Amino acid sequence: MATNLDYLDPTLQPLADKLQAYLQTEKELQRAEVKATDLTHRHQPSAPPTDYEQRSAAGSYDQPHEEIRLSLEHLRDELDRLRQEVIALLPVRDEWIKVNLGYGPSRVGAFSTTPATASPGANAAYELRVVV
Repeated sequence: MATNLDYLDPTLQPLADKLQAYLQTEKELQRAEVKATDLTHRHQPSAPPTDYEQRSAAGSYDQPHEEIRLSLEHLRDELDRLRQEVIALLPVRDEWIKVNLGYGPSRVGAFSTTPATASPGANAAYELRVVV
């Protein structure tokens, strides 16, 4: 019975906190991607101006698109940073760890994406997997 309560171990709290931040950033990125797609579909490119129309100033850009692009870039960088921090906090690799995310035991693990046929000296790449 004690193994079923391992996820309540207080030493796993920093991992659970970092994982919560990771999941929140992942949701924010998904929302931003939906917003970017919506904005792209809503604003179709306009026809080029004719000779008598006033053209936009040199160096101007589509500000909403640029803001969303920068926001997406920032969120992706933040998600990558948090992913690496969560993986660093995991006590083991290629195994599931039970953590408390507030609604019962959830599982998190870093699993190798390096093929088994790779040379032993090759750096292993890990993929973060979360089951909520």
